Amino acid sequence: FDDRYAQPISHFPDGIIAKELRAVVRPFILRRTKAGVLSDLPPKTEVVRECVFGARQRKLYDALSIALHEAIGERERRRKDARTRLSVLTAMLRLRQLVCDPRLVDPTVSADDSAKRLAFLDLVRELVSEERRALVFSQFVELFTLWREDLDRLGIAYEYLDGSTTDRDAVVDRFQNGNAPLFLVSLKAGGAGLNLTAADTVILCDPWWNPAAEAQAMDRAHRPGQSRPVTVVRLVAEGTIEDKLAMLKRTKRDLAEAVLEADD
Repeated sequence: FDDRYAQPISHFPDGIIAKELRAVVRPFILRRTKAGVLSDLPPKTEVVRECVFGARQRKLYDALSIALHEAIGERERRRKDARTRLSVLTAMLRLRQLVCDPRLVDPTVSADDSAKRLAFLDLVRELVSEERRALVFSQFVELFTLWREDLDRLGIAYEYLDGSTTDRDAVVDRFQNGNAPLFLVSLKAGGAGLNLTAADTVILCDPWWNPAAEAQAMDRAHRPGQSRPVTVVRLVAEGTIEDKLAMLKRTKRDLAEAVLEADD
């Protein structure tokens, strides 16, 4: 598939190969887009808030990045060894965690060495001052454990949902009908199936491999019953593995649009 379709379509989205693939899949797809079905929804705006590393976080990131490239090199030399594949995946996970908050990798690092933590707290203060309410998504439960300490210290109320939450309905009801400005939600626990229209802002603390998963998370607020415009804020550290994630998702999205979005 990669050789026959994905690579050619990535270079020529409207070329003959894209048309060939569209002809193959068209009889099996009935697609209704959200924009076409829910035309009365308020607008949704996506913005990127860049997080600039300090010297300490950059040094830690560069050192771990070197270790990742060494693991990839070893993987190339020993393709059939499952252990090298695991070491590559582990190093990538650690890089993504370090971008969010270095303490997820090294507990001895200062909290102030996390560029995303500082950006997140600045954003939260803005939202509270404007009396807005936000959903905060991350795939790292440990990140919320650290950042909840900051919210408690600042006296900012929040609701919290992860895989260990037993009474999900009660937590959702408290946010929907309460006054807490923040709802911290882990991706696996609340990325789909929840109606959280009390919020008009969605904060994505870390990018995910699957663009559809991000879209599902945004839709917790941007869905029927929402009367206000919704703003999605992505916290992104440029010059990191998050750039590679963004590039991968753009490639996936472009391929899907080349196959599904055409009018012919």
